[in-house]
Amino acid sequence: MSSAFLAGIVAGYGVAIPVGAIGALLISLTARTSLRVGAAAALGVATADGLYALAAVLGGAAIANLIEPIAGPMRWAAAIVLVALAVKTVVDARKQSGHKEVTARSAYFGLLGLTILNPATIIYFGALVLGMQADVVPDLLHGMVFVLGVLLASASWQLLLAGGGSLVGRVLTGPRGRLITALVSSGVIMILAIGLVAG
Repeated sequence: MSSAFLAGIVAGYGVAIPVGAIGALLISLTARTSLRVGAAAALGVATADGLYALAAVLGGAAIANLIEPIAGPMRWAAAIVLVALAVKTVVDARKQSGHKEVTARSAYFGLLGLTILNPATIIYFGALVLGMQADVVPDLLHGMVFVLGVLLASASWQLLLAGGGSLVGRVLTGPRGRLITALVSSGVIMILAIGLVAG
């Protein structure tokens, strides 16, 4: 049982630690709003990772094979959403009112939906679970322990990113600071969105 939990922890950090477009967006969102909103968004990302881990445990390679043919359109959809968010971030920062409009609930569901658009995550978990099925995840109970490990690891990392965004937000609280962080984060998100469809 403990080996399944440890495998889940390792898998959760493995998918969460590389800071891509979602991580950059999470840091930027927290810097512009509040730790409460950022933490909700972080838990949305972790929930998506947990759901994908659960789908991999329940369906494994079959689900990964279903998603693989539509991985390209899903990447394009994610890239389009990211570009729209990058543009909206700059527009909101210029108005200096966008940070008041984001609620914890909308941040949670927004980041949950955006993370679910990442087809690489289900393929990652599907391959991982398939590779260790016999030893680490021999039955549903071990599978659920694995999913719990993934969820806790992802949540801890995403909350760490949100905490970093909150610190940045405290340092750059003035109008100019908010505009600078919005421009920088939007530029990073745009680059990562382009990389998502180019890669």
